[in-house]
Amino acid sequence: MAFRFFYDFSSSYSYLSAMRMEAAAEAAGVTVEWTPFLLGPIFAAAGYASSPNVASEDKGAFMWEDIARRAAHRGLPFVKPAVFPQRSVTAGRAALALSGAERAAFTRAVFTEEWGKGHDIADAAVIAAAATAAGLDPDEVAAGAKSDAAKAGLFANTEAAQAAGVFGAPTFVTSDGNRFWGDAQLADALAWETTGKLAE
Repeated sequence: MAFRFFYDFSSSYSYLSAMRMEAAAEAAGVTVEWTPFLLGPIFAAAGYASSPNVASEDKGAFMWEDIARRAAHRGLPFVKPAVFPQRSVTAGRAALALSGAERAAFTRAVFTEEWGKGHDIADAAVIAAAATAAGLDPDEVAAGAKSDAAKAGLFANTEAAQAAGVFGAPTFVTSDGNRFWGDAQLADALAWETTGKLAE
């Protein structure tokens, strides 16, 4: 059993899911396909100039409050980045140049730099720090992010997200094509993958 975890490094709620994904999926017996993609083209196609989460002052304020309290509840660090949304192209390409456990570890490390420390992931030094934290060679990660395969892969993942009806992140798409949107639906997505039913 496997499902796809569509995430964009610019997504605050993707941070919450990424940091608990492995433990939750392992407990459910589900294999996860970590799938970085870009929300920008999807938002643009829907008529948004930026993240819908900050479409109004009140909605933006709620998101920051909600992320802070959920992170605290789970014992995760949270520092509001100075820039939102951040440019996530390089991080997404770097993740795609990796596979398996390395991609998962790097993904968590990038999210930690961005949302746990408030750093700008458009900065090459931040990506290098994430690579080091994940036990990877930062020079190799940087080279991978510049590869034609990584560039094409991120574009392909964004197209795959659009084809699957993904409109936000995180989105979990089960092997039968059902979509679950948002960190709060992770348990339902895992339950659906294993039983065809929502979580109790």
